[in-house]
Amino acid sequence: MSLAERLRAEGIGKDYGPIRALDSVTLDFESGEVLALLGINGSGKTTLLRILAGLDEPSRGEIWLDGRPVDGEGLRRVSTMVFQRAVMFNASVYDNVAFGLRARGVRGAELEARVLRALALVGMEGLRDRRAKGLSGGEQQRVALARAFAIDPEVLLLDEPTANLDPTSAAVIEGAIKEMKGDRIVVLATHNLHQAKRLADRVAHIHAGRILEVADPKDFFSRPSNEVTRKFISGELQF
Repeated sequence: MSLAERLRAEGIGKDYGPIRALDSVTLDFESGEVLALLGINGSGKTTLLRILAGLDEPSRGEIWLDGRPVDGEGLRRVSTMVFQRAVMFNASVYDNVAFGLRARGVRGAELEARVLRALALVGMEGLRDRRAKGLSGGEQQRVALARAFAIDPEVLLLDEPTANLDPTSAAVIEGAIKEMKGDRIVVLATHNLHQAKRLADRVAHIHAGRILEVADPKDFFSRPSNEVTRKFISGELQF
């Protein structure tokens, strides 16, 4: 089966009671690229990722996959989300990475090969037998990323994957993201401008639940057309 080539959010709104978290978000995500979703805390980044992952339902609008509308169940079949705070099972590093594969019926030599490949990608192959909950925060995040990589999703959604990590862990994770991009759709939510410059093929700025600007990194950072985006880039907007 061929990989998904395009994911589209069309007119997406999300309300939590009186709070409008997303307001008419329309955005395309293409295979073979990293789209960095930039915005201050509370701008709607995580909410949009959760909808793209099929974890939350939008209040309005539709998600399209390769030109066809797709529901939450369909999104969960093709996407995997890595959260800002890694969640580890009370098991070894190996078993944490193998969890999603086993849930999908992968066994034997294929399971081991995929787990070890994913661990090598994040530099954790030497810790395969360690108890995951005993690792540092940076190491746990690398395990969480390896767990997602092992599944080999068509759509990889990353929510601030290097927030509050040490520089070494952050560099390893960024390198793994570059390595994993391939032909898949990668959406990276962050407020780290330098990370977006390093990793993104396109950058979208979300503010107060609305997409204000979408551009390639060079244009986005050197000549933004939106005044709020300019203030965000210059540091005039508080995080």
